[in-house]
Amino acid sequence: MTRALILLLVLLVPQVQAAIDTYEFSTPDRQERFSVLTDELRCPKCQNQNIADSNAPIANDLRREIYRMLEEGMSDDQIVDFLVDRYGDFVLYKPRFSAKTLVLWGGPVLFLLMGLVVLFGLLRKNRQAQITVRSSDKASAGANSPAAPLESLSDDEQQRLKQLLGEK
Repeated sequence: MTRALILLLVLLVPQVQAAIDTYEFSTPDRQERFSVLTDELRCPKCQNQNIADSNAPIANDLRREIYRMLEEGMSDDQIVDFLVDRYGDFVLYKPRFSAKTLVLWGGPVLFLLMGLVVLFGLLRKNRQAQITVRSSDKASAGANSPAAPLESLSDDEQQRLKQLLGEK
């Protein structure tokens, strides 16, 4: 039993062991920038993990590369530009506004405007249908009343009405 428990622990240790990168930065500011950059950049292999949280080998390489670039004195924009040049806009959680990302940024606004136009069109059509029904109800109610104008009757109906009333 003891051997089985030890074997189980030995087999589980590699699964539990997490990859923890330890970098020694020359300044606390660079460590802060490293943390921000690795949180804001997406792992090229993983679908929705940033570089800091990913355990993919490429994320490990990118953390090392970011550390190297920070220690060489590169700015955040230079580091991000380097990664975008290498992996495309996919590595950015917040893609930059450009001609390539115009649909990405403008699409939601465009769909919202299209939805509002359709909504207002449907409301206007519904309102006009209600007005038409009300006016036809009034016309039919008015035609049945004794004070209905004779103009709403056809010529044959008007002559027949006059005959019934005794007029000539």
